[in-house]
Amino acid sequence: MNFFTYLKGRLIVIPWLLVGGLVMTYLECRHCRVSPDTFLVVSSFIVTSWFFMWFGNEYLSEYLSEKIAWTKAPVKRFIWGIVATVVYTVAAITGLIYFFEAIYNRNFSSVEDTLLTTLAITLIINLFMTGRSFLINWRKTIVEAEKFQKESAIAKYESLKNQVNPHFLFNSFNALSNLVYEDPDKAVKFIKQLSDVYRYVLDTRDKEAVNLEEEHKFLEAYLFLQQIRFGDKLKLDVRLTQVKSMVAPLVLQMLVENAIKHNEISEDNPLTIRVYEDAGYIVVENNLQKKSLTLEDSPGIGLDNIVKRYAFLSDRKVEIRQEDRFLVKLPIIPVTAA
Repeated sequence: MNFFTYLKGRLIVIPWLLVGGLVMTYLECRHCRVSPDTFLVVSSFIVTSWFFMWFGNEYLSEYLSEKIAWTKAPVKRFIWGIVATVVYTVAAITGLIYFFEAIYNRNFSSVEDTLLTTLAITLIINLFMTGRSFLINWRKTIVEAEKFQKESAIAKYESLKNQVNPHFLFNSFNALSNLVYEDPDKAVKFIKQLSDVYRYVLDTRDKEAVNLEEEHKFLEAYLFLQQIRFGDKLKLDVRLTQVKSMVAPLVLQMLVENAIKHNEISEDNPLTIRVYEDAGYIVVENNLQKKSLTLEDSPGIGLDNIVKRYAFLSDRKVEIRQEDRFLVKLPIIPVTAA
C-alpha cells in the first residue's frame, strides 16, 4: 500500500493534530505565550512530531499486520510491533530534532528527554493502534469464516444435488440394469460403489477439509460408475497414491464431473482425464472437445465456488488454465489431525 494513498484516506485527522499541537504548545511552553516567534517554532515542531508519530506508526502497524497475521502469529506480531515502534520513533524524533535545530538555529531540548517523552506517548498510541488492528483483524476473520461456511455449504449442496439429480440417477440405474443381466458380480460392485458415493457425500457435509486419501477413495468409486457408463470412451489416469494433502471435500469429483458434463465423449473422440501431483499442486486436466450444445449448467459457478473455498484453506490461489487442454491446479494443503 502506497503511503500517500494511505494518508489520503485519513485527512480528517490532520486538523485535530494541528489543534492539539497548538493547545499543547500553549499549555506546556510559558515562553511561547509571550513570544509569537517562539510559539510558531515550538508548535510547528510539536505538530510535525505528532504527524510523524500518528501516521507513521499507524501505517507501520497496518503494514506489519499484512506481513504477520494476528490470527496466525499474535505473539510474533505484538513483539515486532513494539520493536518497530521503538526503532521508528527514535529515528524519527532524532531526525526531526536535528532538522528543526538546523532550520531555526535553536536548541529545542536535550535529545534524551525528548526521546523518552515521545517514546512514552508513542507506546500509548501504539497500544491503541495494536488493539484497533487486532479487533479489525478479529472481526475480519469472523466475517471470512462465516463466508467460508456459506461457500462450503453451497458447494456441498451443489455436489449433493448433482448426485441425486434425475440425470445422474437415470444414467446410473440404466447402467445397472444392463449389468444385472450381463455381469451380476459387477452389478453388485456397482451398487456398492454407488452406496459409497452417497455415504461419503453425507459423511463430509459438515467438514471444511478432508484427507486426500479419503477423497481419493470417493473419487475412485465415482469414476467406477462413470467408467461403467462410458467404457473405453472415457480414459482415466489418477496418480495420487503417494500424495499427502488435505483437500476441500467433493472438489476432485466436481472437477471430473465438469469435464464429463461439458465435453463430447465418443469412440471417435474419447475424453481423457488426468489427476496427478505437480510442484505442490493437485492437478485435474482433460483434453478439450466441448459439446456444441448442452443443457447442463455452466461450470463457471462451480469453479468460482472452488476458488473461494480454497482462498480460506490456503495462501496460494487455485490456478485455472484453458488452452489445448483444460487444467485446474489445487494447492496442496499440509495434512492435519482433523
